[in-house]
Parts: sequence; C-alpha cells; structure tokens
Amino acid sequence: MSIAQNLQKISQTLPQDVTLVAVSKTKPVSDIQEAYNAGQRVFGENKIQEMVEKYDVLPKDISWHMIGHLQSNKVKYMAHFVDLIHGVDKFSTLKEINKQAKKHNRVINCLLQVKIAQEDSKFGLSQEEVNEILSSSEYEVMENVKVVGLMGMASFTDDENLIKNEFKGLYAFFDNLKKLNQELKIISMGMSGDYPLAIQEGSNMIRVGSAIFGARNYQK
Repeated sequence: MSIAQNLQKISQTLPQDVTLVAVSKTKPVSDIQEAYNAGQRVFGENKIQEMVEKYDVLPKDISWHMIGHLQSNKVKYMAHFVDLIHGVDKFSTLKEINKQAKKHNRVINCLLQVKIAQEDSKFGLSQEEVNEILSSSEYEVMENVKVVGLMGMASFTDDENLIKNEFKGLYAFFDNLKKLNQELKIISMGMSGDYPLAIQEGSNMIRVGSAIFGARNYQK
C-alpha cells in the first residue's frame, strides 16, 4: 500500500480527539511530501539536524514535533520552529528550551516524559520529579516554555497486559495532574505496535512511523 493509503487506513480508525504524529525519521523528503499531499500535517523527528534540513525545504504549515531523546545543547537549532517537544526528561532541559525560545520571542510547548517501562534503556522522569517541576517557583516564572502534557513509552514486549498496565498507570497520573493544572491537555502514548491499546487507555496523541512509511532503514 502507498503512504497515502496507509494514512487513510489509520486515520479512519482514530477517534476524533486523537492526534496522529507521522514519525518521519530517516525517511526522505519525498515520503513526507507524499504524506503531506494526503493531508497529514504533523510530523515527528528524533534528530534535530535531520528535522532542521526537512523544515527548510518542506511546506511551512507543517507542525514539527521533536520526539527523540533531547540534548540541551541542540535545542537552539530548532527553537525558531519546533511546535512540540515530546521527550523532556530533565528540568535543566526545560530551562534551556525556555532560554532558546526567548531569543525567538516564542513559547515552546513541551511534554514531560514519564518513565513507565521496565527497561533501563528508556528515559523518563518519576512521578515525584514531574510534581516537583510543575510545582516549582522556577517553572512558574518561565515565560517561554509551557508544559502541556505527558509522554510515556511502554516496555518493548509482547505482553499486552504489561503494556496496558503501563499506559493505564500513566493515564491515571495524567488525569490527577490535570485536575490541578488546566494547561495539561496532551497525553502522548502509543506507537505503530501498540497505539490501539494506548488509545483504549486514554491516549490522545500517537506516534506512528513504520505503519505509515514502511520499515525503516537504519544504515543511513
């Protein structure tokens, strides 16, 4: 099936309140343009340099999401255009985003990444750390960064019950936080392999790559 057909197939199954982020990392500009022509406007990249190169040549009404692990020293390269940063897992990174956004007179929306998986390789904050950040006086005075939700990645496993429980736990935490903080609107959970489960458990933003663009070539 073509990229446009894949997109249509996925979009038809999504509830209206769920945003589809097309994960275009390692994919050529022509593939993104094809998805764009089919109506997709939200794309996710995990390498800043690659995202900047694509931003420069593709239509300017694309909403670019940074979905990979973020190094603070690279924030400056995308601060003028990035729409949403998914994986903020340190307070120091949030401070850097605020600093760089200020230079461009912008407010950059961010998601705090919560560690819900069992694997050590997954990044993320504990629930306590999220609470500390959101209730800190330092965050309160930041004018150029806004935490608008949470993001979590489930364990890489075939155990659907485990995945389901990880999503369920993150949603419960998000739901409680939302009662205290009206700005929290996004819960980003679910990728190509587990997004139907994530939606079942309350996700309103999913990150889908291979189910749209086909298998990825990591040799590049």
